[in-house]
Amino acid sequence: MFGTGGDHTLGGGRIGAEPGRTRRPGFGRSEGPQLIPVGGGKGGVGKTFVAANLAATLARAGYRVVAVDVDLEGANLHTALGVRRPRRSLADYVAEREEDIPKLLEDTSIENLQLVAATRPNLGSPQPGHARRIEFVRALRQLDADFVLLDLAAGTDRSVMDYFMVCDDGIVVLSPEPTSVENAYAFMRAAFYRRLRLAMLSEELRTLVGLAMDERNERGIRTPFDLLREVEQIDPAEGARFGRVMRSFRPRVVVNGARSAEDIRLGFSVCSVCRRYFAIEAEYMGYLNHTDDARRSLRALRPLVDAHPRSDAAVYFGRIARKLLETRSQTGGVA
Repeated sequence: MFGTGGDHTLGGGRIGAEPGRTRRPGFGRSEGPQLIPVGGGKGGVGKTFVAANLAATLARAGYRVVAVDVDLEGANLHTALGVRRPRRSLADYVAEREEDIPKLLEDTSIENLQLVAATRPNLGSPQPGHARRIEFVRALRQLDADFVLLDLAAGTDRSVMDYFMVCDDGIVVLSPEPTSVENAYAFMRAAFYRRLRLAMLSEELRTLVGLAMDERNERGIRTPFDLLREVEQIDPAEGARFGRVMRSFRPRVVVNGARSAEDIRLGFSVCSVCRRYFAIEAEYMGYLNHTDDARRSLRALRPLVDAHPRSDAAVYFGRIARKLLETRSQTGGVA
């Protein structure tokens, strides 16, 4: 079922053979790098695995990539990328010991791929405040890179939602387990409503969106369509803005650890439910098969696409990466 056929090239680089040696100058310089947060509602679904391997896949194809770990309380992206003891960390920025983000960059063993680790946080206050998070994302947009992938913490904490919203269209990773699927819905719903709430200009409408986040709210608002009707009645102009924000939220779904055809189809089902019940136009980016190569690569402190470049999973990472490039090409981001 999990075939190995298909084109192993990606944007001029090669996947499944030697790492890309040709750097692609000019890509992203005019508008900054594409920021891609990788999140999910449940821990253990493989967010770090996906972030590390997508970053490595793009870097091996010749794109300039920065992988950023923003999970200060559970940082392990550096381990997945084989950086044993990062010299610098996002924690230095949070503690205001370092303001220059490029100085946080660590080289990895993969050409074109750098890392911002998240080791050694202040356990008393590990997370940066809202304003500090926004400043950090703005600084990331100034990096000399084509792609910046952010490995988020699990769950729907406000800090996680901020990163997921202020970056470009994010990736939601889920595994074919009921608890993971349930939490993925909760994650996307929370991000969706938080984006809607922040987009509203009046305090009255922001309060209304906050009320709608409670599924048992007294106004009987059960879906975003119900909420849209309420907003339009209060302020038609804000209703138009609300509709635009609804349509612009397009999370991408990746199913990790697929073992059967049913697991593969899960991504389509999730996107269908999101569209029908939550008014969220999610996109199914693809699946990754369950493989022991993932465990072997982690033990070897190497991304799977680097340690096992001809494995089925490496091929599937290539397909997902190609979709990311196609999306950017369609929006005019490829030089």
